[in-house]
Amino acid sequence: MSEAERILCEGAELMGISVSESQVQQLLSYHSLILKWNKVYNLSAIRDPLESIKKHFLDSLSILNFIKPGLLLDVGSGAGLPGIVIAIMKPKTKVFVIDSIGKKCRFMQNVKTELSLENLIVINSRVESFESEECFSQITTRAFADVSKTIELTKHLISNKGRYLLMKGDNINEENIENINTQLHLLKVPFVSENRALLEIHI
Repeated sequence: MSEAERILCEGAELMGISVSESQVQQLLSYHSLILKWNKVYNLSAIRDPLESIKKHFLDSLSILNFIKPGLLLDVGSGAGLPGIVIAIMKPKTKVFVIDSIGKKCRFMQNVKTELSLENLIVINSRVESFESEECFSQITTRAFADVSKTIELTKHLISNKGRYLLMKGDNINEENIENINTQLHLLKVPFVSENRALLEIHI
């Protein structure tokens, strides 16, 4: 077992997340693609492979137990985090990943093809311009924008009684959420010292 696989499996276990052998291999293949493409495209500022597993993959897995059945939109996906991780772990959930930057969408489309992720749909668009035939019951973001801006840009896409799952770090204290129906979940991501939190917002 490689060190990357050990950290991934141990971290998932510490968070109470069950990962099958095939999912482990898909996650590691996805990780390898990020490292490969990152040499040419600036997908991530994190270059160290093990730090990438901790701060990208375990971080993305940390919200998995909050995902419910229903269409999911991951806004400002970048390299596909957390959207592609969710698509791997929740094969019955239809996951849309959206980003305005073409090279990042080409990368995500490549991951979809390489890993045969039939439940993943890649959208190259600004989210405020994206029109969907179906509304989304859950919208995720990670390092996208502040809460009020996120809601403003995506309110045409979320369904009645839909939920936002917004991943935040130390900047959580800067958010103005007094007048928003919000549940704050403090997350403990194994092997990551930075504070992590999830804002669950019910519409």
